[in-house]
Amino acid sequence: MQGTLSKLKSSLQAPVAYALPLGEERLDLNALLGKSLRLTYTSQIFCTHCGRKTKKSFDQGYCYPCFRKLAQCDTCIVKPENCHFDQGTCREPDWAQNFCFQGHTVYLSNSSGIKVGITRNDQVPTRWIDQGAVQALPVFQVKNRFHSGLVEITLGKYVSDKTRWQAMLKNQVDELDMVAERDKLLQQCQLELDALKDQLGEDSIVAMTGADAVSIEYPVLEYPSKVVSLNFDKNPVVEGTLLGIKGQYLIFDTGVINIRKYTGYEVELAC
Repeated sequence: MQGTLSKLKSSLQAPVAYALPLGEERLDLNALLGKSLRLTYTSQIFCTHCGRKTKKSFDQGYCYPCFRKLAQCDTCIVKPENCHFDQGTCREPDWAQNFCFQGHTVYLSNSSGIKVGITRNDQVPTRWIDQGAVQALPVFQVKNRFHSGLVEITLGKYVSDKTRWQAMLKNQVDELDMVAERDKLLQQCQLELDALKDQLGEDSIVAMTGADAVSIEYPVLEYPSKVVSLNFDKNPVVEGTLLGIKGQYLIFDTGVINIRKYTGYEVELAC
């Protein structure tokens, strides 16, 4: 098989079902656990937006012109509290209306400890899986991405908004009482949340008090005791016995590779 990589596709099952997109094909990864797999980078990269060949990938799969002009590559995608649309400087207002102005979920997850995050409603539970979370709990529903960013930074004063990816891959994570963690957090920042509701409108932030915590199991035969990162730019051949898949990582007996990082890279696959 040969084609360009894109992020792993997943389905919430027990364990998570993973597929590797390779061009137009999809490879069932769960079926390959315990087997030898070789990915060879052909030294060609194609922009995921316009399809042109590029010497370097920007922002996980874009050529430089697309990276410079597309709103989806702007800094406010990762820091929505700095929304360019709100500031009147959005590069693609029509795109923002479709992407940013839809319902978002503010959640707590546990991938390497408790953290806060946001995602579009239609990306639940995919976002949690992509982060390698073993537990997740929706906390708030908000009307748009900008508001979700404001809530996230409010909660982020008390809990992390980052995943310790090496601990996540080693499965160094303790099971938590997610409802208790939520209640403790909301008590800590109640005054700030009330002020934010006064600013945005009472119905702008809706608490999901009846939501249940979700537990996520990953298809992993063996977790690494030491994380060794594999890199197509340094070595075009990644091969070994596939021991597991977690988040966007393939776990081999030789190391781990973040597939999403190499979106747009053309590879040949043999198994």
